[in-house]
Order: sequence, then C-alpha cells, then structure tokens
Amino acid sequence: MARPLTARQQTVYDFIVKTMNEFGYPPTRAEIARALGFRSPNAAEEHLRALDRKGVIRMIPGTSRGIRLPASSEPEPAEAPTEAGLPIIGSVAAGSPILAAEHIDRYCPLPADYFSPRADYLLRVRGESMKDIGILDGDLLAVHRTQDVREGQIVVARLEDNVTVKRFQRRGNRVTLLAENPEFEPIEIDLAHEHLEIEGLGVGVIRGGGGSGLH
Repeated sequence: MARPLTARQQTVYDFIVKTMNEFGYPPTRAEIARALGFRSPNAAEEHLRALDRKGVIRMIPGTSRGIRLPASSEPEPAEAPTEAGLPIIGSVAAGSPILAAEHIDRYCPLPADYFSPRADYLLRVRGESMKDIGILDGDLLAVHRTQDVREGQIVVARLEDNVTVKRFQRRGNRVTLLAENPEFEPIEIDLAHEHLEIEGLGVGVIRGGGGSGLH
C-alpha cells in the first residue's frame, strides 16, 4: 500500500497535475518553488524526490521538466486539432509554451505519422548553425515532442528563454549542444547549476517550408 502524502507533498503533486492539464507538460523546479513559495528550487527538488519514492511521480534525470505521472493518472498531452494538420511554429516568445496558439503561423496538411516517430509540430529554422547536415535557414524541422533523447540526436532545446536546434551530447552532468557549422561554438551546460529543457527530437526536414501544400 502506498504511503500517504504529507500536506505539502499533496500541494506539490496537485500543482504538477494542474500544470500538465493546462499546458501539456510538467513544471520546472523553479516554477514549483515560485508558485508554492519555496525559498529555492532545491526545496522543490526535495519534495519531488519524496513523491518519486512514494511512487506517485517518476523523475527523469537530466531535464528541468523531467517529471512523469503514472499512466493511469497522466493527462493527455496537448495537441493541435488533427484535422488542421501539423502546426508550424514561426517563433517562440520568451518563457512561453512552444505550442501556444500565438506562436502558430499556420498548418501544414501532413499527417503526424508521415514522420517516424510521429511529428507533433513543425519549427521554422532560423540561422545557419545546422547547415552542414542540411538544416537550412527557413526550413521546417519536424519535431517529435519528447524529453527522452539519446547521444548524437538532433534536439530542440530551451536554454532559459532561448530555443535552439542542435546535436545533443552528454557526459555525466555536462551537456554539449553542438552546431553543424564550424563558425558556431558548442554550447556547454552544467546540469548541476543550469536548467536545460528538451522540447523535442528532430525527425525530418521540409526544405524551405514555403512550397505547395502549405497554407
């Protein structure tokens, strides 16, 4: 039989569920601390570890939103209407959900399972940092929304208020986001002191993003 939650643990759990229902993904430690009046994200981390030990959440190391609920209680992730096709994200406002309605330029009439794994949205690429693997400025990157990524995969990552597309590399608590263009320096992140949020995995590219079939 599962151990009962303390009043504070229940409050943290309820906030996680509320956030996932509203936005489709869990809160960060900093967001929990801010919303519930904790002195620091470390206090939120202690409650999360207690909830993990009691089996009401599952913590995934290495990401700032690495919290999962048991399958029986986890809300369905937010999705764009299936009849509209895949949403095209033109830009992302600082600190806001990547699939917020105001970020969607239009829809592409491609089925999600055209890509494998299935795509959740298309992100318009800005800049030339990934040009050496054929991801060019103005292209649409098909993104599968997940926080579970492997070494060497192309990811969409959020660093504070910036969203970037890079190749993922990890050694212990240190993550390197690698550009595919020698003119760009690698981005180094120490997970012990910095938050890194993986927004998704790149699963395909649509060249230019402005051809026939888009509306």
